[in-house]
Amino acid sequence: MQSYQVIGVMSGTSLDGLDIVLCKFVFNNNWEFEILKSETIEYNAYWKENLSKAQTLSGIDLLLLHKEYGQFIGQSINQFMDNTNETIDFVSSHGHTIFHQPEKKLTFQIGDGAEIAAVTGITSISDFRSMDIALGGQGAPLVPIGDELLFPEYDYCLNIGGFANISFNENNTRLAYDICPANIILNFLAQKSGQNFDKNGELGKAGHVDKKLLNELNKIEYYNLSYPKSLGKEWLDNVFTPILDSTNIPILNQITTIYEHIAEQISKAFYKNSLANVLITGGGAYNQYLIEQIRQKTKSEIIIPDKIIIEYKEALIFAFLGTLRFNKQINCLSSVTGAKKDSSSGIIHLL
Repeated sequence: MQSYQVIGVMSGTSLDGLDIVLCKFVFNNNWEFEILKSETIEYNAYWKENLSKAQTLSGIDLLLLHKEYGQFIGQSINQFMDNTNETIDFVSSHGHTIFHQPEKKLTFQIGDGAEIAAVTGITSISDFRSMDIALGGQGAPLVPIGDELLFPEYDYCLNIGGFANISFNENNTRLAYDICPANIILNFLAQKSGQNFDKNGELGKAGHVDKKLLNELNKIEYYNLSYPKSLGKEWLDNVFTPILDSTNIPILNQITTIYEHIAEQISKAFYKNSLANVLITGGGAYNQYLIEQIRQKTKSEIIIPDKIIIEYKEALIFAFLGTLRFNKQINCLSSVTGAKKDSSSGIIHLL
């Protein structure tokens, strides 16, 4: 029997904060997990500003931010573990994605693993996407191996974060892809309305669907592509947001239309297995209006888990990816990313 205690760290595109979890993984014929402790470190104005504009920095300034953010992660872990006597085997950090352009063989997540190891004094694993990109893959999504081994009882695992993504088994092969933008665009429009985010979808309830805008969004070429496929902020800025910028309809109607669009695209993901059970996690699981819109468009059983799984499933799975990497086991599936082969990805900074 193998047993590991691992700190997982995740920062999503929504810039909600830095998710940190302390997990225990045990392998005894199958992998089992327990989340022992969890916390989200909200970003202050400095980090929101720097992370949101990092893609505009010069090369040297971006590398300096990469180092500084790694130090911030390390310091956040130290605070998280303060007064905790648990033994930690290693840290597994996703970092924060600044560039993701797999068609150019480019992906970059800041948060230098060497800095994390140096600050915490704990072996740290980082940079989980680069190997898959080098092998011709999308470098995303990475969560499906965790879905398959930690949550095998669900037909579909749907995460609604900055982007909505889904993972499932088909013909004994794990498949996954990014469906559409979600919280990243809803938050952007909510902020235009003077709110940080649309709590429970109250803004969405207040507007009306604009059929013309909805049709334009549904015609986006990405939705007709076969998977594997993935989305990033660059795609949002270059393809999705310009469609909104070209319309003059009220913000509330834009928000309501976006909800309709998200619900339609998500429901299409279940059409081959309409009676499936679907585990929904990520911040979108709290959005009552969005969940109701999805329920109305599918016969699938929608399952909302405990709060800790909703909020920390991705951080948990990145802790798990590090555990697989530490054991030199496959943690990145070519069936999901389109790479030439499966791989055990991540750079290990041994201490």
